[in-house]
Parts: sequence; structure tokens; C-alpha cells
Amino acid sequence: MATKEEISMIGFEIVAYAGDAQTDLIAACEKAGKGDIEGARSLHESAKQALIDAHDVQTKLLSQEAGGGEMDVTFIMVHAQDTLMTTMLLEKQTKFIIDAYERIGQLEAKLA
Repeated sequence: MATKEEISMIGFEIVAYAGDAQTDLIAACEKAGKGDIEGARSLHESAKQALIDAHDVQTKLLSQEAGGGEMDVTFIMVHAQDTLMTTMLLEKQTKFIIDAYERIGQLEAKLA
């Protein structure tokens, strides 16, 4: 059985990874808006890796529970799950935003 303290520490780890990803994704949108598509894509890739790391941590805990381990839900873990899921959605939206800005830039170049 994972203790509340252990679960909370795992929650903090997930929040840290997801928070890093959020920072990179927002910066990627800003770069894309300024026409730096390559920089935006680089930040997007960095964010995707942070989300993979967060998901790996989450999966280990899920595996313990699936194996019969008892888990006490903590508010920190609830916050971690919320942060991870909203950041995963932001990651998908950011890809669309970068692609849209890239197309806009291409169209502007043709019009110039």
C-alpha cells in the first residue's frame, strides 16, 4: 500500500512535469504567433516529452492499484490528475495553433 505521503509526492512530481509542459506550450503559442514556427515546434516537442514523463509516473501508480494495492486519494493527487489532463488537451490545441500560424505565414508570403 502506498502511503498518503508517497501518493502526495507522486502527485507533486506529476504537477511539476505537467507545469513544465504548460510553460513550454504557452511559449510555443507565443512563438508561433510571432512567426517562429521552428521555435514553436521545438517547445511543443519539449512539452510532449514532459507529458510522457508525467504519464509514466501516473502509470506506475495505476499499475500498483491495478495489482491490488490500496490507494488513499489525496487532494494533491486530484490536482495532479486535473493538471495533467488539462495540459494534455492544451498540447493538442497547441499543435493546431502552430499549424494554423504556419499556414497563415505561408499565405501571407504568397500575397506579398
